[in-house]
Amino acid sequence: MRQEISITVTDKAKAEFQRGFPLITKEALEDVEGLATEGAILELNDRQGRFLAKGYYGKQNKGYGWVLTRNKDEAINQAFIERTLKEAFGHRQGFFDDPSTTAFRLFNGEGDGFGGLTIDYYDGFYLLSWYSEGVYTFKDEVISALQNVADCRGIYQKKRFDTKGQYIEEDDFVAGERGEFPLIVKENGINFAVYLNDGAMTGIFLDQRDVRNALKEKYARGKTVLNTFSYTGAFSVAAAIGGAAKTTSVDLAKRSNSKTIEQFSVNGIDYESQDILVMDVFNYFKYAKRKELKFDVVVLDPPSFARSKKYTFSTSKDYTNLMKEAIAITEQKGLIVASTNSASFGMKKFKGFIEKAFKEEGRKYRIVEEFTLPADFRVRKEFKEGDYLKVLFVSLD
Repeated sequence: MRQEISITVTDKAKAEFQRGFPLITKEALEDVEGLATEGAILELNDRQGRFLAKGYYGKQNKGYGWVLTRNKDEAINQAFIERTLKEAFGHRQGFFDDPSTTAFRLFNGEGDGFGGLTIDYYDGFYLLSWYSEGVYTFKDEVISALQNVADCRGIYQKKRFDTKGQYIEEDDFVAGERGEFPLIVKENGINFAVYLNDGAMTGIFLDQRDVRNALKEKYARGKTVLNTFSYTGAFSVAAAIGGAAKTTSVDLAKRSNSKTIEQFSVNGIDYESQDILVMDVFNYFKYAKRKELKFDVVVLDPPSFARSKKYTFSTSKDYTNLMKEAIAITEQKGLIVASTNSASFGMKKFKGFIEKAFKEEGRKYRIVEEFTLPADFRVRKEFKEGDYLKVLFVSLD
């Protein structure tokens, strides 16, 4: 039996919940420590005892849980989850109907009404990501609801939590049939090899789909393209298919080499005609300057936080300097694709990083295009923090 407790919220939090804010923060609650177990249903009341909302308790880096309903009498059970999933599926019907894209976000946490859980679709397979012990207590209801709502070839999961908020490795298979990996999915006609059973990452970040498509369709033809922090080379593949003269992929992880070769190969591209380097990106900037190398297009999509033997990178502190490094090896009239997935600041502050870099370098620039999350990554207007992706196509003047 799931625990249900009533919790009093502060006056400030009351106003936020009344506006539709979905995150239950530690500061919003008068007292919950020691009272609630992970997955407990929280009935949120104001100091006069009036009902505000109902959610669940699940500690993660963002907060203490998520609001699920503002109907006091609505039960949080499998039927509730099925209704929520059906609504989310309805919003993605256009993606299901598009044969050129067979991988997309099907359920985006609080954007679809159940924070702490995401569901991604990979050509008939479903990948559940759990972000707290609390949401994981709903596992059986979610899986049963998903099987009732969708025709699932197979279901996999990623548990993205432990006491330190890190990924826990275990058998990721949950139900249905086991996939044969790599599974080849399509994104705007491009093939990508993905693995649902191999650690925290699958091989492609689905939130960058529109950005890769813009690079392929508008900016890559005839250009030399440098893809830094390249992971499995998805931007490089998109650029090559878009007619790039040559791509250079740079990432510190040793696996990036074989993974990038694989992504080129599943698209019939000769990977030996491209440069794939296992190297610290910051060392590569020094190497490129020393060799007087310059590129028409530079892709900057660093992790929010990264550490190598010599360098520590934090987006909020170091993006301006990273941008300056990129400016130095970008051709005049070239393009920098500046990207961050950090949720700790908004687009205005990110643009400030770019402006500061160009000002300190004494250079002029234009932002020719900008992106946030694609349509399948639904966000709520009451929770702008959920729209974490910020991408700017910056032209050097």
